[in-house]
Amino acid sequence: MGIIAKGAKCNVIGCDKDGLRSLTTSKVEGTGLSISGVGKKTALCKEHYKEWKKATKDERDVERARYDRF
Repeated sequence: MGIIAKGAKCNVIGCDKDGLRSLTTSKVEGTGLSISGVGKKTALCKEHYKEWKKATKDERDVERARYDRF
């Protein structure tokens, strides 16, 4: 059972919405979102997950292209 199924709230400071997605904390830290708590996983609500996706779009495209070579 994951942290979202257990009812985790969004870990961004000032947000009290329910978490929709969980990501590793190291992936979220470099995007400018202020995270409360220091654990392995970070829960993000729908709005903050969308912000994270926009902030990391270029990085994820490069990572995906690395595996699409063959």
